[in-house]
Amino acid sequence: MTTSQRVAILVEDERQIRRFLRTSLEAEGFVVYEVDNGRQALVEVATRKPDLLILDLGLPDMDGVDVIRDLRNWTELPIVVLSARTGEAGKIDALDAGADDYLTKPFGVGELLARIRVVLRRYAAVPGATENSEIRFGEVRVDLKMRQVFRAGVEVHLTSTEYRLLGVLIRNAGKVLTHRQLLREVWGPAHVDNSHYLRTYMAHLRQKLESDPAQPQHLVTETGVGYRLVE
Repeated sequence: MTTSQRVAILVEDERQIRRFLRTSLEAEGFVVYEVDNGRQALVEVATRKPDLLILDLGLPDMDGVDVIRDLRNWTELPIVVLSARTGEAGKIDALDAGADDYLTKPFGVGELLARIRVVLRRYAAVPGATENSEIRFGEVRVDLKMRQVFRAGVEVHLTSTEYRLLGVLIRNAGKVLTHRQLLREVWGPAHVDNSHYLRTYMAHLRQKLESDPAQPQHLVTETGVGYRLVE
């Protein structure tokens, strides 16, 4: 294995799916280790220190959400979930536990690889580097050091709450954030059930920052789950 190769651990109990995913990941330059249960996944992560974990939720020995919770006690490893569970509750549980993204089976390999690239780019950012940098998406430029926001070169006034909400989305660009995660980060733990706050302020941000607030291209909704900033 060369130093440039990235390591992925693939946790999936269906052999055919493992084989298909392994081939796709290896074509992208990953060294892939296959695991078919949750307990072995925890051991492999601790031993191999991978760059990425791809995790099925329906494992024979333990629930994949419990694997995520365990891992988040001691690692910030990027985690992309694959699952046959189509209900919104399953997605929310996995994301709230600490998963970075979630795809429902069946899925396209192109979409999976694109999601993986987004997650890895976010983790590759140097910690603290954004404190003195600018973020751009669409016509919007955000000067994080000066706490200024511009759209098409014109400064846009955001309230302190709007800016906090935008800041959380920027720090997690590309990642799905659940309603509860955003409410906890912006308004505090006492307000995690006040989803109307979030709807109202997201509408304000879209009105100020999107070219077409009714069809947002950057502050996008993950139906029934939460929101994502698309750069």
